[in-house]
Amino acid sequence: MDTVWVARARGAQPIRRAHGFRPSRRRAAAWYGGFAVYAAGVAIFTGQSDRIWAAWAVGAYVVAALALWFGRTWTVPLVVALGGALAAPTAWLATHGQLPAEVTVIRQAAALLLKHGTPYLPVSQLTNWTSYNPYLPVMEIFGLPGAAGVRGLAGDPRVWLTLFTMALLAVAFGIFASDNPLRCAECRTDVIRCTALATASPIIAFPLALGITDPPVIALVCVALACVARGWILRAGLVLGAACAMKATAWPAVPVLAFMIFDRYAPRIAGRFALTAAAVAAGLAALAAPEAMASPRSVLQNTVAFPLGLTKGHDKTPAASPLPGHVLASLGTGGHLVAMGLMLATALGFVIWLCIRPPRDVRSVAWRLALGYAIVFALAPATRWGYFAYPLGLLGWLFLTPAEPATEPDPQEAMAPV
Repeated sequence: MDTVWVARARGAQPIRRAHGFRPSRRRAAAWYGGFAVYAAGVAIFTGQSDRIWAAWAVGAYVVAALALWFGRTWTVPLVVALGGALAAPTAWLATHGQLPAEVTVIRQAAALLLKHGTPYLPVSQLTNWTSYNPYLPVMEIFGLPGAAGVRGLAGDPRVWLTLFTMALLAVAFGIFASDNPLRCAECRTDVIRCTALATASPIIAFPLALGITDPPVIALVCVALACVARGWILRAGLVLGAACAMKATAWPAVPVLAFMIFDRYAPRIAGRFALTAAAVAAGLAALAAPEAMASPRSVLQNTVAFPLGLTKGHDKTPAASPLPGHVLASLGTGGHLVAMGLMLATALGFVIWLCIRPPRDVRSVAWRLALGYAIVFALAPATRWGYFAYPLGLLGWLFLTPAEPATEPDPQEAMAPV
């Protein structure tokens, strides 16, 4: 049976975490007040599906904030927030709203996968931007129920994206609990409350309601961070590999975590972690789309050229928020090259920074990733405001979890079967 790779820092002692890492009711009420302001801004400055989500969410956030501030229970405000910011708008948009481009792409890709063994159309059939699939093969699993003929909400990818994300967030918070949440009522309460708070936030609920595919990737990265915090290095590699097989935005987490593991533990451990993540990503992608590698040009055109805005004319990605990189790219070929150069230079500078001063713990990894994501998304030629869910999600993760202890888990406890 496989075991977890784990190393122990010099002089480390077993972890002793204190119970209770949930935020106070007053702090959570303040957060919901901020969420309500954000949702009101979405209602005023956007339209279509975004405004429908905001119409449901703003009232739910206000009620949740007031209930937390003046009440004595968590249950009602959390249920109201989840219902108004996630469940109700998701169900409404799935049954009444216009089908979002992301949902259409996942459904089409899943249908192609079932029929041809690859979720990507050949280059000759990429006739407009809706025919491209920028996702990696494992993302298409959320469209398989609908592609297999399931109708209604059960066939909508948004439902499965939501359930998967909530389960992963619960796992991530459960790993940080001081005791096993299945046995400890206080830890179980912490996990449930933090999962509900995170899921009902606009960072997670808004994109899920619209069918955007980032929340499960963010949740997988959080699970990987929690595993590394406990010293479960192999598990972190397995989890992060799954994220990397879903969307390319997960890949930056691999080198940042590897640098931390290299510096804090040993080069051998860091190498095994990185190889595990890469091997799992490649293996899952091959299993999910066995015929994809038969046309590598199509894969590159869909997953690399299209997201970077390197396709032409009507094939251009609609990700075009007025951020610095897109503004430069809109000036023409020269501006696009400048934006690409700035993004690559930033990535190189970030790697040099990691080499000179690697992160020392999981919290510093999350801060580095949040900063790196924010800069790269701002400079990318093809970008949108929604990508900032990654840095904001990581910051939210830091606010909802306790500070990482300075010591490592007891090796006998951590060397448990995967």
